[in-house]
Amino acid sequence: MRAPETTSWHSASWQTRPAQQQPVYADARALERVVAHISRLPPIVVSWEVEALRDRLAAAQRGEAFLLQGGDCAETFADCESDIIAKKLKILLQMSLVLVHGLKKPIIRVGRMAGQYAKPRSADTETRAG
Repeated sequence: MRAPETTSWHSASWQTRPAQQQPVYADARALERVVAHISRLPPIVVSWEVEALRDRLAAAQRGEAFLLQGGDCAETFADCESDIIAKKLKILLQMSLVLVHGLKKPIIRVGRMAGQYAKPRSADTETRAG
């Protein structure tokens, strides 16, 4: 069992943490509207899924399971469509079926999609192809 958290968490607690390499938004009101809209959306992952993943990762660390992580490092916004993501997940599933057959262990499948949108940047803007 995990040790109890020593700090209290809430949906805006990330704003109390130091952040570097953050984008500068020219329209603060538009940013507020977007953040307000996003805050009303359901979570992508629920707490019990996080807890289950922690347990499964601990099993992998003990050699009782295998972790397979796949996805993109820098896809474009155009790549964030359900059919494109479904194809990537299908590849991940196919790879895991080969692994489960060969390893005879549970496979933990982790998809990393759109991860670059949360990474720190060295510059506020980027120019591609001119």
